[in-house]
Amino acid sequence: MAKDPFVAYAQKTYSGEEMLVRSKSFYAFMNERRTVREFADRAVSKEVMENILMAASTAPSGAHKQPWTFCLVGNAAIKKQIRMEAEKEEFESYSGRMSEEWLEDLAPLQTDWKKPFLEIAPWLIVVFKRAFEEVNGKKRQNYYVQESVGIACGIMIAAIHNAGLCALTHTPSPMNFLTKVLSRPDNERPFLLIPVGYAAANVMVPDLKRKSLKEVMVAYE
Repeated sequence: MAKDPFVAYAQKTYSGEEMLVRSKSFYAFMNERRTVREFADRAVSKEVMENILMAASTAPSGAHKQPWTFCLVGNAAIKKQIRMEAEKEEFESYSGRMSEEWLEDLAPLQTDWKKPFLEIAPWLIVVFKRAFEEVNGKKRQNYYVQESVGIACGIMIAAIHNAGLCALTHTPSPMNFLTKVLSRPDNERPFLLIPVGYAAANVMVPDLKRKSLKEVMVAYE
């Protein structure tokens, strides 16, 4: 049985001191990232967005199946339709689907069912996870789909921040309307809806504190 080809790999490495500086500066840079819900009506080039999505697509995935589709939406009519459908679901959620505990947890963020950012942000990225593939008329399984797409979205969020842009990870529930609005095939399931653009002027964000190292890490040395 013939083996699939391999190619030589070389990664740039750094001294211990430079590694420490780079890791610390990257943490400081990422720690500046914040979610925003108010966007400026300011254009962002499609090429920038394409680079962001290609960065996301460098993510590792189960058996290298790359089980994601990134729908990049800039069309105003489609954005309006997505907003209308999302607000229908969000109204139902805030009006009865969400538990009292859930609503209490959301209260400090001052969110509600209205989602104007879905029209104002210049771009929406609708992430779909690919449950399986159709190859020569047969179903081929994808592996660790949830994990793979989640990692890709994490890299995407870092790439958006690196480009000097802001994003919001929006999850209207249920999200099946996105499949219909965007005419996606049966093997795709909506995963995440991400408005991307510049923050609105004088935007305010909740005064949140991230967990400390002691709260998120357990070391075994």
